[in-house]
Amino acid sequence: MYMNRIASLFDIEYPVIQGGMVWCSGWRLAAAVSNAGGLGLLGAGSMHPETLREHIRKCRAATDRPFGVNVPLMYPQIDEIMQIIMDEGVKIVFTSAGNPKTWTARLKDHGITVAHVVSSSRFAAKCEAAGVDAIVAEGFEAGGHNGREETTTLCLIPAVRRVTDLPLMAAGGIATGEGMLAAMALGADGVQIGTLFALAEESSAHEAFKLHCLALDEGDTKLLLKKLSPTRLAAGAFRTAVEEAEAAGADAETMSRLLGKGRAKKGIFEGDLEEGELEIGQASALLSDIRPVAEIMDDLIRGYRRAADKSYKL
Repeated sequence: MYMNRIASLFDIEYPVIQGGMVWCSGWRLAAAVSNAGGLGLLGAGSMHPETLREHIRKCRAATDRPFGVNVPLMYPQIDEIMQIIMDEGVKIVFTSAGNPKTWTARLKDHGITVAHVVSSSRFAAKCEAAGVDAIVAEGFEAGGHNGREETTTLCLIPAVRRVTDLPLMAAGGIATGEGMLAAMALGADGVQIGTLFALAEESSAHEAFKLHCLALDEGDTKLLLKKLSPTRLAAGAFRTAVEEAEAAGADAETMSRLLGKGRAKKGIFEGDLEEGELEIGQASALLSDIRPVAEIMDDLIRGYRRAADKSYKL
């Protein structure tokens, strides 16, 4: 039935995975992506355990197609989150920000397909040793938390492909069918897309955040907070404060105090463009309007096919 390893692995129509982004990836977005033929992911990183349970149940009611949950392994209530995922019968889990060996075996014992997000070929090799079913290789163009290596997607995908034969998804800077084709030409079997879906109509991000990001130009995001956890940020008063502190040589403790708690929620979910942490990828410069997921997916796949038909032949 399938001619693509990612589509086959997740039982989806197109090898397009929606990133499980904090404060964006609720049940409405995940269900919309799954209904459009991709794989929707709930972003557990910004959900209390019982909130995640609610979103899993609402997503299941809104789609009869596969969906999954993205879990940052540094989540403080990780045991409770994973127990809910297993109790609720979730079949697909994407893990990130931690050691895949910690949970992969237990999740697979419960019949769950596991993918892990990496930012280097070294960590990709560790993923294969940990027994994951698939890998997401995310270049530094991506929004939010990012790899310290600052390797671009263009360089990362072939490097990861050299060290593993596992099904591979490319992430970071992909927001068009042409970008999807380029990633797959480099050795990826599919793509994980964040920014494009973060700014979709069904995303739970605040409209003010979406409109702010859609107005960004090339070069208007920066990778900062490197002494804590590297994060790509859009312009705003908080980012200015971060830049000034880093330029003055602030240590990790000082940066942690500046960051405080709840900054991402304030910026992304509540739409505070001054004091909030505005996490978004470089691909925001390619986008100009808020659109429904069905339209986004249709344009993405048509763009991919059009680019494939036009590819140069030597």
